[in-house]
Amino acid sequence: MSTIDLTTPSPPPESLLDALPRRVSLTLPELQEVARRAGDAPLPFDIVAPPETDALEARLGASRGTSEDEAYGAVLAALHDPVESLVRRGLLTDDEPARATLDQGLAGAVGLLATPRVALDLDLAVDAGTPLQVKAWHRQAGDAVATLATCDGIVFELAWFPTSAWSAELARVAVLPEDLAARESRVPAYLDLPFELADAAVEAGTTGRSDLVQVLTSRHEGGVRDGDGRALPEAEVSGVLAALGTESQGRLRAMVADVSRASTTVVGVRSWLLLSDGWRSLHSHHRDGLPCVEVRATEPADLAADLAPVLAEVMA
Repeated sequence: MSTIDLTTPSPPPESLLDALPRRVSLTLPELQEVARRAGDAPLPFDIVAPPETDALEARLGASRGTSEDEAYGAVLAALHDPVESLVRRGLLTDDEPARATLDQGLAGAVGLLATPRVALDLDLAVDAGTPLQVKAWHRQAGDAVATLATCDGIVFELAWFPTSAWSAELARVAVLPEDLAARESRVPAYLDLPFELADAAVEAGTTGRSDLVQVLTSRHEGGVRDGDGRALPEAEVSGVLAALGTESQGRLRAMVADVSRASTTVVGVRSWLLLSDGWRSLHSHHRDGLPCVEVRATEPADLAADLAPVLAEVMA
């Protein structure tokens, strides 16, 4: 039985180069050209052509979504020819584009993206000032991992590295933007509360329905507990739940699946919530038969350990 251990230090690499991930930035046309030359390897995402402007938009003006699609298409159209740029960058090794050979590292990375044992999809969104969304696809098989990530769908980072370096690469996904100001949070470093309350708190923060929190709080008296298992005083619960909803400014979701089998099954999902002072991991469980969720302060470096039980189940 093979396992992936992300919770203990990795053995020292035989050389410095063995420990360093290889990274290449590729535009979408370059990435598509690389995939084509790697045996038409499928990419881990679908490319949807923007819809044509309908008659109503032609009369009343383009919608915001249509305008964004047009801007996106204009940027792609302005990019250099992918074959020429790959040759210029040395990623196609022959000066004659028609006979060019794809860099072996690139070919192997794209091939691993297409034929992994384990698939891990990460979706990060931060809405503080300038909205930021990052999508990352991690694919693992044997002793190797290949990753693909983008924040705009135009430029992608393709990386490949040994499985022993996976923990550090996972932490990179959860690192917050430098210009994101951290403030003291009213939410304790650890909470254990009924899922119904947590869900209502987040909804109240986005819709202004604070009355939902008050009603549900009265139904779950003594249900919100701290790290020592003690129930928070009712006078504190409303403020904590309100902060849980209003401080929310981002989330991170990770989905893990074993894709080596005939039928792909999502084995587990991990979710993090971004509050004023940083990340909180969310873990569901049952307490006295009641669905509950643990809300625990965490750091980017903890993402690998948080995913380790899910990965262990995949590899069992």
